[in-house]
Amino acid sequence: MSHDTDAAADTVQIPLPELQALARRVLLRQGLSQAHAEAMARTIVAGQRDACQSHGVYRLITCTHSIRSGKVDLQAEPVLAPASGAVVRVDARHAFSPLAFERGLPALLQAARTHGLGALVINRCFHFSALWPEIEAITAHGLAALALTPSHAWVAPAGGSQPVFGTNPIAFGWPRPGPYPFVFDFATSAIARGDLELHRRAGTPLPPGCGVDAQGRPSTDPVAIAQGAMLAFGGHKGSALAAMVEVMAAALIGDWTSAESLDFDAGAGAAPCHGELLLAFDPERLSGQAPAQAQARAETLFAAITGQGARLPSERRYAARERSLREGATVPRALYAEILALAG
Repeated sequence: MSHDTDAAADTVQIPLPELQALARRVLLRQGLSQAHAEAMARTIVAGQRDACQSHGVYRLITCTHSIRSGKVDLQAEPVLAPASGAVVRVDARHAFSPLAFERGLPALLQAARTHGLGALVINRCFHFSALWPEIEAITAHGLAALALTPSHAWVAPAGGSQPVFGTNPIAFGWPRPGPYPFVFDFATSAIARGDLELHRRAGTPLPPGCGVDAQGRPSTDPVAIAQGAMLAFGGHKGSALAAMVEVMAAALIGDWTSAESLDFDAGAGAAPCHGELLLAFDPERLSGQAPAQAQARAETLFAAITGQGARLPSERRYAARERSLREGATVPRALYAEILALAG
């Protein structure tokens, strides 16, 4: 199929079904099972569809590297533990995380409906993706959601210069009338690791305040920061949130901290291996059977934000989604060539 090309930006527009098939082909060629390849392709293409470059089809390259490290189980079926009240547990068995999430989602929804809130604990997963696709999968059922996960120890605490935390993202979603929920998803580091890697590949500097070199000196060089430490956003505030993620999404759920994940990696450069905690909340149960009132309060809040010209989080992502659904996803031409090569 021919693709529209923007010569100025050196990009190519690819219809979403075609990009999905390409991503699946790359992953199958790397030896993943059909179920894993399909779940991962859905997640990766969602990132590109929403113009989230650091978590889009670029992840096919990083996932391939993780696979070649020999640490990821490419065939393991996630194991859903027997129901235990509001807690749903899935053992990913050292495979990638998207399939484990999809396997655990129905039980999480049932737990939230039954108890007012539910917790999905995913253990022993290789996590490479953004959290908002998982959040949106929960809000689509009328539930609010919160997700936390560590990564590799790349980030120094406020006042320090040695890596302790992962990029430790936090994501939240609230269901709204209309097609899109209220969602935010951000790393507690000043920049996402994927963005650091994209700057490294492009040879461009990072904004000030993102990291320090191996001697603890402030730097904007992505290579120097990778050898030193990234920094948390917002100084001590981001650092405290990063510590919370380590406690909640590692210690609390019986899984590895970012430091343990990095030790396990042992220089292989694979995706982080650890756990993930997802919480789902039922507004109907928690609001005392007055979900319409809860919804109205939230909409009043959102209107107070947008009414003064401020933007809700994810609005740019949703605009990109609409554009991609019409015109296809925009992919840098050089990256597209790399992916075609991986697909053989």
